[in-house]
Amino acid sequence: MGHKDLQPSGEICMRFLSRLFRFGFVLSVLLLMSFSSQAGERDLKVMIAPQLGSFRVLHNGKRTTVMRNQNRRNRIVDDLALTSRDCPPHCLQPIRIKAIETVGELEVIQYLRRIESGDRSVLVVDTRSSNQVLKGTIPGSVNVYGNHLIAEVGANPIMVEEILIGQFGVSGNNDHFDFSNAKTLVVYCFGIWCGQGPRTLHALLKLGYPATKLKWYRGGIQAWESVGLTTIRN
Repeated sequence: MGHKDLQPSGEICMRFLSRLFRFGFVLSVLLLMSFSSQAGERDLKVMIAPQLGSFRVLHNGKRTTVMRNQNRRNRIVDDLALTSRDCPPHCLQPIRIKAIETVGELEVIQYLRRIESGDRSVLVVDTRSSNQVLKGTIPGSVNVYGNHLIAEVGANPIMVEEILIGQFGVSGNNDHFDFSNAKTLVVYCFGIWCGQGPRTLHALLKLGYPATKLKWYRGGIQAWESVGLTTIRN
């Protein structure tokens, strides 16, 4: 058998080895990234939970890492540091709102991670005004100003319908809303002294939103900030 007869087999072998090398290189890079990520998690002194140092979310089209501030001298921002605000309107809120479940930081994080994994049946909702949200909000949440849903402060029925259908997954119209496919909403505002979240939840209940699809993060942005969790300016 001549040299020319061996050449095609040699070329095939070389191509195979080349592809194998590229695959091995890519695999090595992925493993290195994984080990680096794990090492980075181990280097964190302030974890979210024993097995969770950080996680990623999509916020306004950009990937953001959520973790706790690693500066153990870090303090809450001045805007949220006040302990005494006029009541009314800034009165302490009860631990529960009717049949709605009250959640804490770890539960909010679970919902954010569900959203990040592709679960479109959940929405974390910041009910504060857009000006307030500009100072910092929870990454992965959306801003829906609560007053746009509260009839007592003049909410426009057309806007109510647009929010329910366009953002919350409700079908129907103002004459009859169908909440069969409505999203689970995790609602929050400033903190335990903020009535905006509770008023929004009461308004949603009046509209027929199922209590089982509503969650209240009572601690709000103040509690989130108080444990050094990442916030983002819209």
